Amino acid sequence: MTYTLFIDDERQPTPDLDNVRVARSLTDVHRIVGELGAPSVISFDHDLGEVNGELQPTGFDCLHWLIDQHLDAYIDLGAVQQVIAHSNNPAGAANIAGLWDNFAAVVLKVRRLAIVRPRNSLID
Repeated sequence: MTYTLFIDDERQPTPDLDNVRVARSLTDVHRIVGELGAPSVISFDHDLGEVNGELQPTGFDCLHWLIDQHLDAYIDLGAVQQVIAHSNNPAGAANIAGLWDNFAAVVLKVRRLAIVRPRNSLID
């Protein structure tokens, strides 16, 4: 199934995007990808908030999990056509982009670079 996975604890994707699944946490990412497989587009926020005063896993952690699932042959991230880091955290966005870029180049053997966008793109 072709869909966009939008990972953000607070914001909503813009209404013009079709077939978007919103994940507020790593647990949501597990559920959505478990049901639908690899998305064609993934948009990451880095900081995914707190629950009961404890920091939750980040968008970077979500990407690590997705890569682990690919390496264990549970999903095929070769289906991902675009990765976007839309985080307000510039270091976090750069880490997400760097991890994806290296994974795509070394494991997928493609040059499919992540896009780092300002907070106001893809979101309301």
